Amino acid sequence: MIVVAGEALIDLVPRVRGDALTPLRPVRGGGPYNTAVALARLGGAAAFCSRVSTDAFGASLLERLTEEGVGTGLVQRGPEPTTLAVAAVGADGSASYAFYTGGTADRLFTLPPALPERTRAVSFGTCSLVLEPGAGAYEELMRREAGRGVFVALDPNIRAELVPDADAYRARFRTWLPHVSLLKLSEEDAGWLGLGLPELASAGPAAVVLTRGGAGLTVRTRDGAEYAVDAEKVEVADTIGAGDTVNAALLHALADRDLLRPGALAGLGADGWTRILTFASRAAAVTCSRAGAEPPYAWEVAEFASR
Repeated sequence: MIVVAGEALIDLVPRVRGDALTPLRPVRGGGPYNTAVALARLGGAAAFCSRVSTDAFGASLLERLTEEGVGTGLVQRGPEPTTLAVAAVGADGSASYAFYTGGTADRLFTLPPALPERTRAVSFGTCSLVLEPGAGAYEELMRREAGRGVFVALDPNIRAELVPDADAYRARFRTWLPHVSLLKLSEEDAGWLGLGLPELASAGPAAVVLTRGGAGLTVRTRDGAEYAVDAEKVEVADTIGAGDTVNAALLHALADRDLLRPGALAGLGADGWTRILTFASRAAAVTCSRAGAEPPYAWEVAEFASR
């Protein structure tokens, strides 16, 4: 089982691009939430670890997890409101967000007891590692699980507008890297952090995967090897959830090859990484082909590959 730890929220997505007053469509989302759903749709065993509101939005978020087959035994509940993210979608389908996070449920996450014995990996990222006091609890969970040999994945998915002190966050981010097995981030994330692929890969992770939008995906391993694949061609509806789908697809592909083990990524060469990156690229392309964060099912990725 792969445990995904982090926030669940509601994206408010405009029905018409470029119109600030167009009606907004509520869509269940949040980077970690999308990753958990994507993992389940790809056929993996996934569980979600978070704090979710007892309001109507929270009930809907939890209902979808159950429908998708994501385990909810690690979900904490609280009466605080659900976080909202208002999306603005550009002409090219790229999305930016304005967040409403004051006093919301996911900020009050607390460290859970021991994770289930069959946990093979824990994935972290996005707002949950920024917004206190919950961020401290997620960080403690990361360190605890890494300390007992669990595979740790990190997708910072940085939302700069939520970071109160950029320099402090950058310094804190560096302290996480020795505990991380797989780091996935975008070119924009890396630029904001001021870190290049070689520097990131030498800081602790066994592998660093960089998403480059329409230019594809690149991985750099701890030993300095680097492999890349092109992006799949698709008509983009929007990019909401694309990075989360990449994250889930990487984890699913590694789990499928029994590589969520200490040191296992060291033996994965050019052919293995090319296959894994290609799978992740195809999964993300399906997500981009439809509005909102709607990750693909395994059969949809297979169908896309056979076009």
